Amino acid sequence: MGLFAVLFAPAIAAAQAQAPKGLGTEEFGMSPRELVQAIEKTEGLIAQCMREQGFQYIAADHNTVRAGMSADKRLPGLSEEEFVSRYGFGVSTFYTGLPPQLSTGYSPARVGLGERNVQIFRKLSPADQVAYNRALLGDDLSSTFAVALEIEDLSRTGGCTRKALTETFKPDQLKASHYNPQDALINKDPRMKAALGFWQREMKKAGFEYGHPDEIEPDLRNRLSTLTEGGKLLVSKMSQDQKAALRKLQDYERLVAAKSHKMQEEVLTPVEEKIQEELFSRKVQ
Repeated sequence: MGLFAVLFAPAIAAAQAQAPKGLGTEEFGMSPRELVQAIEKTEGLIAQCMREQGFQYIAADHNTVRAGMSADKRLPGLSEEEFVSRYGFGVSTFYTGLPPQLSTGYSPARVGLGERNVQIFRKLSPADQVAYNRALLGDDLSSTFAVALEIEDLSRTGGCTRKALTETFKPDQLKASHYNPQDALINKDPRMKAALGFWQREMKKAGFEYGHPDEIEPDLRNRLSTLTEGGKLLVSKMSQDQKAALRKLQDYERLVAAKSHKMQEEVLTPVEEKIQEELFSRKVQ
């Protein structure tokens, strides 16, 4: 009872707190309008860069990129809870080693690139496909613009995607250490600190050492990258030991995701929503 009294009691300090002027509710602390503008500018720059590299790329519109972002942890017919139970966060559990344009199942990366770009890619020879994605994405084929924007980690991007982002986003936003300013503000609230402390203790009891839910997916991506030579190793080309290691990672992902998601829905999300409502209560969106 003590914990929840702390979590849901009105906080005197929080009642006074307001989001700083200019801080929005979207990714990277942007307003909805700013996000649309950032997406359209970035996509235009990606298309220009790809043309300079000798490849065709059609700038995806805001709705297409948004669809890729919204596809994260979602499959038709499954609730988010069911998705997490079956597939964890969808990081290692859907890994094939194929480029996103050739994936046929769950792939937010493919959705965010847009169907026209997928078809352009599929008409290329295998050698040209490799060169195309090196130009578009660099070394990490999973870090498309839509995926990087959704997970708020632009540091893994490469190629023309990275080049475009450097012209659209601030230098500190391109670093792995960057944190959404709205989330940082929420995390400072005493109620969120108490909730996160409870989350940490419960996760530790289950055998998971993380300080915050936001640490889990980057950890899984790093583990997968190490195991799969940066995401380039086809599952069909893996040794038996590598396949066993991938299955072990997938099992771990399902377990940690199920535990974290349950705790997040029951403890963290209600507190976060209450604090966010207070922060933006007097702001006109």
